[in-house]
Amino acid sequence: MKKRVFIIHGWGGNPNEHWLPCLKIELKQRGFVVMVPQMPNTNTPVVAQWVGHLSELVGELDAQTYFVGHSVGCQTILRYLEKADGEKAGGCVLVAAWFKLEGMESEEEERIAQPWMRDDVDYEKILNKTSNITVINSTNDEYGAVEENKRLFEERLGAKVIILENRGHFTESDGSTQLPEVLEELEKFR
Repeated sequence: MKKRVFIIHGWGGNPNEHWLPCLKIELKQRGFVVMVPQMPNTNTPVVAQWVGHLSELVGELDAQTYFVGHSVGCQTILRYLEKADGEKAGGCVLVAAWFKLEGMESEEEERIAQPWMRDDVDYEKILNKTSNITVINSTNDEYGAVEENKRLFEERLGAKVIILENRGHFTESDGSTQLPEVLEELEKFR
């Protein structure tokens, strides 16, 4: 069976932005089957819709299945793994990952983010589906809580956390059109 990677974009995003297209090309060159789906209602992401969509796409979870997420895409992957049937996944790399957000610009953004920040996730169930979790965050992510998120990912999931210098939220406006660190971390899972 071929190795599969599902790359899940962030809030307000799409499959053709930031570093996602470059990563897709790199992974395909290495023989992976790569899916970068357009997630539903991207400007107002809803937990059940995003997790349900990912679940439909993945089908049968197995050790040849890997995940890469950006921002709310990371939360989607974790919440999917919590409920997934099947074998353990090969691993996941979470970029600009968070449990806590700061610096939102409006009450509407806070309202949309609130369900994603609830601590109602069973972390043991996630760990039963993969023990390979790497988080890549930045020292100057505009959504803040960098040290708190680092601590939470380490404590809750035993994640390897990499903090890169001055990469923002890993968007094109932050200069992130390539992110070789993701590929390097995925390679370590194989």
